[in-house]
Parts: sequence; structure tokens; C-alpha cells
Amino acid sequence: MSNPRKTFHLNAFLMGVGHHEAAWRHPRTREHQVLEVGHFQELGRIAERGKLDSVFFADGLAVGPRIKRNALAVFEPITLLAAIATATEHVGLIATASTSYNEPFNLARKFASLDHISGGRAGWNIVTSGSEDEAFNFGFDAIPEHARRYERAEEFVDLAVQLWDSWESDAVVLDPETGVFADPDRVHTLDYRGERFRVRGPLNSPRSPQGRPLLVQAGSSESGKEFAARHAEAVFTAQRTLAEGQAFYRDLKARLPKYGRSADELKVLPGLVPFIAGTEAEARALEQEFTDLISPDYALRQLSGLLGVDLTEHALDAPLPPLPPESEIEGGKSRFTLVKELAEKEELTVRQLIGKLGGGRGHRTLAGTPEQIADDLQTWFEQGAADGFNIMPPYLPGGLEDFVDQVVPILQQRGLFRTDYTATTLRGHYGLAPVESQFAPVRTQATA
Repeated sequence: MSNPRKTFHLNAFLMGVGHHEAAWRHPRTREHQVLEVGHFQELGRIAERGKLDSVFFADGLAVGPRIKRNALAVFEPITLLAAIATATEHVGLIATASTSYNEPFNLARKFASLDHISGGRAGWNIVTSGSEDEAFNFGFDAIPEHARRYERAEEFVDLAVQLWDSWESDAVVLDPETGVFADPDRVHTLDYRGERFRVRGPLNSPRSPQGRPLLVQAGSSESGKEFAARHAEAVFTAQRTLAEGQAFYRDLKARLPKYGRSADELKVLPGLVPFIAGTEAEARALEQEFTDLISPDYALRQLSGLLGVDLTEHALDAPLPPLPPESEIEGGKSRFTLVKELAEKEELTVRQLIGKLGGGRGHRTLAGTPEQIADDLQTWFEQGAADGFNIMPPYLPGGLEDFVDQVVPILQQRGLFRTDYTATTLRGHYGLAPVESQFAPVRTQATA
């Protein structure tokens, strides 16, 4: 396997017909494709053509303010990725799932099933869910407190790992002559009793090809970074400048030793929304076309929810009003801070701010030629701000095709990205070793 610091990783973050909030209105997209599974299967094939490590789908558990102006993500992502698995052979499949509004047993089973269906390509993006509308759909009167959500997530992930580990890799015997399906000594009852969960176990799905799915996390708050340092194997993050990216990278990697982990065991992938064209001027003009299609009423509702202030009647050409302190924000603390600092540093009006956020909700946007995009990725990688990148095409499928067919070949020529798959599992794509059940050594010692 190649040295992870000579080549980097590429994940395609896919959303509807594009990440730009106005993508579905642009003539480069076909709006009806948000309802067609074949569209998403084709995106998987395009990503696989580029030898990308993985594709990723975010998820939300409420309609929220989007229904009038924005194309919703209409498919539950684990289900959708099972369909994509049948249309691809190599590319990894990462789904978002909430620890706040799921139960460990059900979710562990779903991911084990996806890993079996895909031949070892499943990944879980762990979120704690920070929107009020989601809370209302699960019997809450408000968003559960930020710290409590992370405490639940810690126990949830620990238990999910135990459930995946409850079957050792050689537990399934499948011997028709003796009539033995599985070796009971290699299938472990948990009898787990924690603060929030009680689960007898074992999981009713045998150990999957990877053992466990790749664990991904996207929070950048203090709680989020500490959670990532303990659990995550890849982190999707949002930094807008090289210096900010370098600081986040150093901070996160420095937290790993306390959990007995090395720097190579966690990959940092900042998000990038690329507008690609033959010249920089053409790329900027393309970006402006999308910005001009933003519906301000929709954008203001989104921004209001993010910042905890009602902006729906606020003047578009005025700066933001005073914002609450971060300590009062129970939703996405890191994204609140990112947007607040962006508006303050660049002295943006509300209209300018929603224009900058329209492409990637705070992720970095770059308009340029394929060479300029490749140069930028190389700089971030070589200067210690990234182990790879979370590519967020502003429109689909064209934006992904442009990246795969125009930028990836340049990266390959420079020796920065693979020219073919060298592993069969998602963990292998990310340079991670297979994981054995935590119960196997215990059983071995007991019978020695």
C-alpha cells in the first residue's frame, strides 16, 4: 500500500443535483433527477471511473425551511447506497446516520448489511443532529443539549462497535455435513448495560467483510474534535483558508496520542466546492450564474436557523445584526462560528454572505481551471492542511464529471492520486488495516 503522505484521498460528497442551493434551477442540471435512483447510481459510476476513495451522502431528519425553494434529499442514504452498491464494484459508500435519533442495534445491523451487500465498502458518518425541526420529529420540545448529544454519541458508538465485534471473523462455519451454521464460541452475547442503552446482543448479522465500517465524523467544535480523535478514521471538515486548515489539522492530530492512536489512523478531508472551466474568468462567470439564482427568502431562513437569529425581515444590504454567544447555540456550534467569523472578517452584508454560503454552506468555494484546482489541492496537502479532500460538486452530474475527467488526471500525473484501486474495501482505500473482533483475543486466551 502506498505511503499515505505521498498520495491523498478523494471523497465525492453528493447531494441531489448539486451542492449549490440553486443547482436544480440551473440549465446544466435536470431537476427531476433528484427523484431518480438511476441518477445516483450513475454518480457512483463516475466517481469510480476517477478511482475516488468514496462517495458520501449527508442526511437530515426533517423538511425544515427547504420545501418551497430547494430540492430535498429524498432518499434515506443507507438504502440509496445499497442501490449504488449494485451499480459499482470499488468505490466506498458512506452514509450519515444520527446517534440522537437511532438505536445502536438497528443502526449497527443496517451498516453491517450495507457492508455485506457492497463487499466491504460501507462507512458511517456519525452525527448528533443539531436542528430543532429534527428534534420535533422525535418527541422533543427543543434540540437536546450539545454536550448531552455528544455523551450519547460516545456510548452509542462504543456499543455499535461491540455489536459489530460480537461475531468473530471465523464464526460462520456453513458446514452442511455436520449441520453447523456458526460456532457459538465465536458469537458473543454482550449483556450491555450502560447509562443510556441496554442491549443483550449479539448482532443478528455475521461479521461483515471489513469487520466494522469506516467511521467518519464532521464536527469541528471542541466536543466534536475530541470525539473525532477517539473514534473517527476520517474527518470531513470546513476551513476556508490554508492557515485555518493547517491549525485544524495540527490540533486534531495532536489529540490522537491520548487515545493510543497514530496520525495515520485519522484522515482529514476539508471540503471544496469547485467551479471548473477552461479559463478562470469562465469559471467565475459560471459561479456567478448559480449565485444569481439564489432565492433570498430560502437562504435567509437557512441562515436564521444556523445563527439563532431571525433574519427573514432583515435588510439584505445591511451587515448581520448582533448574534448570540456560541455558548447559547445548541445546534451546529462549529458552523455557527465559521459563518460568524466569515461575515466579520470580510465585512459582508447579508446579501453577500448568502451568496458566499450558497455553494457549500460555509465550505470553501474555488473557481478556476483544472490546473488551478489541482494546484490548490496540492498546496493544501503538501503544506499540512489535509490528507485528502471532500469534493462537493456544485452541480451534478456535470460538476463531478469535470472533476473526474479534468482534475483527477492532473493529480495522477503529479503522483498525488492513485491510477487504479489497490484495495478491495473502503478501509483499504483509506490505508487502514482490517479490524479483528475485540472478543477474539479474549476467547483465545480463555482456551489457551
